[in-house]
Formats: sequence, structure tokens, C-alpha cells
Amino acid sequence: MTHSRRNYRLLLASQFLAAFADNATLAVILGQLTFLKESGKLSESQLGALNAVYTSLFFFPYVFLAPVAGFLNDRYAKTSWLIGGNVVKMCGMIVAASSIWSGPIWQGAGYLLVGIGGCVFSPAKYGILPEIVERDRLVKANGLLELLTVTAVLAGFIGGAVMIDTMPVFWCYVVLLLIFAGSLTFNARMTKTPDHPHVKLGLSVDEFFGNLGDLLVNPRLFRVLCGTGLFWFSAAVMKMNFQPWGLSLVHLADGPNLPTYINTRISLYVVWLTAGIVCGSFLAGRLHRVGDLRYTRVYGWGLAALITVLGTAELVYGAGYAKGDIPIVLLLVAIGTVAGCFLIPLNATLQSESQPARLGKTIAAQNFVDNLAMLLAGASVFVANRATIRPSEIFLFLAMFVALAVTALKVPSPKVDTERAQAIPEI
Repeated sequence: MTHSRRNYRLLLASQFLAAFADNATLAVILGQLTFLKESGKLSESQLGALNAVYTSLFFFPYVFLAPVAGFLNDRYAKTSWLIGGNVVKMCGMIVAASSIWSGPIWQGAGYLLVGIGGCVFSPAKYGILPEIVERDRLVKANGLLELLTVTAVLAGFIGGAVMIDTMPVFWCYVVLLLIFAGSLTFNARMTKTPDHPHVKLGLSVDEFFGNLGDLLVNPRLFRVLCGTGLFWFSAAVMKMNFQPWGLSLVHLADGPNLPTYINTRISLYVVWLTAGIVCGSFLAGRLHRVGDLRYTRVYGWGLAALITVLGTAELVYGAGYAKGDIPIVLLLVAIGTVAGCFLIPLNATLQSESQPARLGKTIAAQNFVDNLAMLLAGASVFVANRATIRPSEIFLFLAMFVALAVTALKVPSPKVDTERAQAIPEI
């Protein structure tokens, strides 16, 4: 499988550049909003609302085009859709750059195109693995791809913030266009994978929604899906709220003048939160066996408590009880750690208790639910900002919502364990 190994190396390189540029694009867009806010052209609530709108544009295609994207990747060569996804993203960069002369609405349209490109690129990058990697190397290949993706996401968000802090907007988009072009070049060098002409659109869509329906009527897996959706809803709210909240906090810590590299500094909040999630994921794997969800609600309540503390941070800094970034860094790592312990057992349960032959469709259904949750998070943050709810208050409302949702999220025991328990006579 010489070509396969070559294809895998090219896929890794392409995915790193694509994930980097996806997140750097958002950072460049949001960084411009920071400068508008600091110059007095945007209010705090307008900043938060626009952040929610721009961030949500990326999720729209993943929700509304998911079944079609899955069909296209099943029907046609996945290498073709890796290329196609990057072509659409490059078109998005050109449209976004035109906003410099044509107005900010084109920046939103460009980022929506990036989301559409990502929607067809994402299933291709995972679906192609069994076609280019030996079966006994699939787990390792998936793990390396995921590790590289997380690294690229974090590097991209910081890289985009550094770009907008140090470069004119036009040159930021030129750099991003070149990065997407680099990803496209790696895809174009891959050996083409096979088509599957027998796959039909109607049947593919019916299978997608049929499998989703089966998960929703399963009492245990339905609650597992609700749990993963709650995680991504919370993560999206926090990410969208970091910018207006972080600006207030930085000014409390540093004074009224605009600090150097303000966007870079705020982007690091996402990094610390993600670092905590990685730590929590590792701990969850050590502490819990597959299917053990007894502590899910405990982690959820802990997450709500820590988000409450985050919501009071502005008050604490304003009163002079804390200074610098270290307390916030420690708090964000703690939140991420508890969130990772909450999420990983849910993911493992969904994967282990789904039918093996339908695992791919189960993951597609989970991705649909998670992206829908993030889209709802964007709508919630937008409405909250339109109602002039302050960033710290948004965190407090999020904490209350998580606490209530987790209280209702009592996941039933596996059917096998329940039947076994009923079969054992009482003594």
C-alpha cells in the first residue's frame, strides 16, 4: 500500500493546514470587531451579537447540508471532495477579502463559504481513512489525525489573532488564501480513491435520518446524545462570550489603555480551556470504564459551579481581589478538565453501545446533534446580547442552564445490566 501510506501523509498535511486556516479566519474576523469596539464604533452588546452571528455561520452548513455532504462523500471519490472543499474555502477567502471595499456583509458570506467547504471536507477526511490505511492501523491513524486537528485548531486561533494584531486585513486574507492553497496542493497530489456509483441520494438521506431516529427512541442513547449536545452548547457559548468578557477583564487587570496584542491575549483563553479538556479526557479514560455514566451528573454540577465562578470573575477583579491572568488560567483549565470528564464517558458509551455495522452513521448523527447544539448556542448568545445582558451575566445564565439540564439528564442503566439485576433474587 505504497500509495496509501503516501496518501495518509498528504492527508495529515492537508488537514493541518485546512484546520489552521478555518480557525485563523474566524480569529481575523473577530479581531476586527475588537478594534471597532475599542474605537467606540461598537457597544459591548453589539460586539457579542456580531461574534455570535459570525461564529454561527460556520455551523449552518454542518446542520443543513450534513445528509447531502454524507451522500457526496459516499458516492464520489473522497479525494475529489477534499479538493472540492478547499476550492470552496478559497472562494470564501476571496469573497471575505472583498469586504474591505464592499462592506462587512461580504465577510460573513465568505466565512459561510468556508463553512460549506468544511462541511464536505470533514466527512471526506474521516471516511477516506479505511480506504488508505490498513485495518490494524486505523485506531492509531484516527488518533494521530485527531491530535493534529486539535493542534491545528489551537494554533490557527492564536495565529489568526496574531495576524490581525500585526497585519492589515487584506494581507491577513492573502496569507489565509495561500494556506488553503497549500492544503489543496497536498490533496491534489493524493492518489484518487474509488467512486461508488451504486450509492443513491434518497437512500443515503433516508439511512441518515433513520439512524438518527433509532438513537432518539433509545432512552439511554437519547440521553447520551443530549449530554454531548449540552457539552458543545456550553463550549460554544463560552467561546462566543470570551471576546466581550475578555475585553472587560483585560481592562480591569491592565487599565483603560488598549493592551498590546489584545486579540492574541484573549485567544489564549480558548487555549487554556482546551488544555483542560485534554487533561479531563485523559483522566476520564483512567477513572471510568466504558459505559460507566454514574458520575455524569456530578461532573455536570461541578461544571455549572465553576462556570458560576467564572461569571463572578469580573466582580472579583473589579474589587481588586485578583490581578493578572494566572487565576483565570487556572479556572479555565479546571473548567476544561471537568468538562472533559463529563464528555468522554458519554462519547465512549455512544460508540460502544451502537451497532458496530452502523457506527459511522451513529457518529454522523452525533455530529449533527452537536452542531445543532452549537447553532442554538449562537442564537442564545445573540438574543442575550440583543437584550443587553452583560457577558458575565451570560456565564451565570449558562451555569444555571447547565445545572438544570444535568439534573434532568439521568441516564438509565444499560438494558443488559438492568435485566441481570432483575434476574438476581433478593436475599
